Amino acid sequence: MENISVEIVSNDVIKPSSPTPPSLTYRELSLIDQMAAPTLTPAIFFYRPSNPQNLADRSLKVRQIRASLARTLTSFKHLAGTMAERFYVHCNDVGVQFLEAKVDCQISDLLDNPEIGVLRRLMPSAESRNGSEFLLVVQFSSFICGGVAVAVCLSHKLADGASVAAFVKAWAAYARGGNESVLEHNFDAVKLFPPRKIPGFKREIQPSKEKISSKRLVFTKSHIAALKELATGAGGGSVVNPPSRVVAVSAFIWLRLMALARRSPVKAKLFGALYPVNLRARRDPPLPENSFGNVSWFTVATTPVAMNEDLPLLVAKVRTAIQEIDSGFVKNLEDPEKLLNLMKQLDKQRSTGEIHLWSFTSMCRFPIYEADFGWGKPTWVCSPSRPFRNVVVLMDASDGDGVEAWVNLKEEDMTIFEKDEELLSFCSEQCQAFNTKKWTNKQKKELHVFIKFGPEFCYL
Repeated sequence: MENISVEIVSNDVIKPSSPTPPSLTYRELSLIDQMAAPTLTPAIFFYRPSNPQNLADRSLKVRQIRASLARTLTSFKHLAGTMAERFYVHCNDVGVQFLEAKVDCQISDLLDNPEIGVLRRLMPSAESRNGSEFLLVVQFSSFICGGVAVAVCLSHKLADGASVAAFVKAWAAYARGGNESVLEHNFDAVKLFPPRKIPGFKREIQPSKEKISSKRLVFTKSHIAALKELATGAGGGSVVNPPSRVVAVSAFIWLRLMALARRSPVKAKLFGALYPVNLRARRDPPLPENSFGNVSWFTVATTPVAMNEDLPLLVAKVRTAIQEIDSGFVKNLEDPEKLLNLMKQLDKQRSTGEIHLWSFTSMCRFPIYEADFGWGKPTWVCSPSRPFRNVVVLMDASDGDGVEAWVNLKEEDMTIFEKDEELLSFCSEQCQAFNTKKWTNKQKKELHVFIKFGPEFCYL
């Protein structure tokens, strides 16, 4: 599979179909946007061929998606702008980068055996972007059978996972020929979390010589049912009601990651699992579902390193941590001093070595499988490996019942983790481990820059 050719055949810029009015030239960032990591959040949408024999159909698809993207950008003008300063985006209609590629294999070959090396080539590379500062980059890849893949890489400074999914859903609605189902997006989160100057706050490169390996774990409906039963059973009643899919799967992975960490002496006092939480429905009154930007905040479940955990205990701790993000907590976040103190407190725990942290990001239940550009709904959506250690990304499986987990660890840790018998007993044998290539300094600068708090804060 690694010898599959992915050839970039065009590299263009798509601008909004209508110019931005002078009154909308600048869009402020919220304080949470300011603190988000300046990375690109990737997602790849795969579509099987609707008419494999019709070559004209492939050309029609690329024209359709280009035109609809230009139209969509008129509603998301800041995505076609430039990051002028830490406080706002200059909506200057610079545009977004659009790459077109051809892949010399059947789409079924990749869907049946999704190798990370090929998946990465379906996303815009640092080299293809030529040091650009585009806030949105798209790559449209066509397979010889007529199937296509649409890769979307959107700046995390402008959008959390819910906003990325909402943007793609709106774009797909325009591509289908109308905007009747497109909600006008709300950008009022900045009023609740206004930007401010933060002394000592800076972006910086964290160069790492570590080689990161990624593993795709597939938890089917039956696997998840077994985990839920285990979570409500053997732990002395610490969990009464079955947990959600995300809580059950992530707590189980966290349990196995802690077992991995204990194979060597652990200096930290606490193990922690960081979860981003959508704030929209948790505020009183709730924020609109169509609130665009980083409208999320993290919570951390912790357990002492010296404690012997079981799954029910960890499930209860994860649930409690998430439930703490309630309307009162959100109200406190609207005080910038309290927001910054929460971040500094966790940063202090990490910098002093008090906590050993893993980050869990979930895109489950987001409407990613509703992205119908007129060719039907996607067969598969993935957000492949991130070049950060101790990061887990959860996605809905294509059947809507299962969960796919992309686990990113240091290569030497993954060598042990992928052989964990208890882990493998609860997930599909389709699991596959992939090693990243060594990233050049240029790639690290362009793709993997993050704020000083570290890679674990690169949440969606």
